[in-house]
Amino acid sequence: MDNLSIPEIVSPLRQKMVRVPEVIQNVSGIKIHGKVIKSILFTTDIAIIRNTNANAILAVYPFTPQPVITHAIIMASDIPVFSGVGGGLTQGKRVVNLALDAEFQGAMGVVVNAPTANDIIKKIRATIDIPIIVTIVSENEDIKGRVDAGATILNISGAKKTPQIVKRVRDICPNIPIIATGGPTDETIMETIEAGANAISYTPPTNAEIFSHVMDKYREERQ
Repeated sequence: MDNLSIPEIVSPLRQKMVRVPEVIQNVSGIKIHGKVIKSILFTTDIAIIRNTNANAILAVYPFTPQPVITHAIIMASDIPVFSGVGGGLTQGKRVVNLALDAEFQGAMGVVVNAPTANDIIKKIRATIDIPIIVTIVSENEDIKGRVDAGATILNISGAKKTPQIVKRVRDICPNIPIIATGGPTDETIMETIEAGANAISYTPPTNAEIFSHVMDKYREERQ
């Protein structure tokens, strides 16, 4: 047997899953508490979370974070979760409290949004032991200030400019771990990896989109 081959076991009822692009395996990965994270699925859909081959979950959503949502996602997930704790709509002491609660529930790390003030990041760093992931959306942000405030990992989400931002971060802080959005194709993912990303976040199709294909198959079988 080829020593590089990896045997795969899939049960009859779990053959269908959301698979991240194979090209993501080209990243170095980020080792957190002994676990190597290369692919991170950007979703809060528990059904998708339970049916993916990604290494971790990026559980960030556009509403005020609620502990009951964080608890449900972490409890349902069979892989590590990076939990969003605010920093945009939600500010101040509440962000620190949400971060502490996420750690107590078993999150691998917490994610704060781009508007989060550095003094809040410092307070989170003084409160929790797990990684703080700070979102970066522009190359004009104070990268070094974020790192100095206590950011453990930077999460680059700059749409088409993501590779450009990753390169800038690498110039300023060569050793900071970087998670970055890879875009829709293998080519855009590789561009982000070559720019210096250590892990790639991937947005899966929605539950409705996946189910639409299933329903089309059922309809064809009934013709």
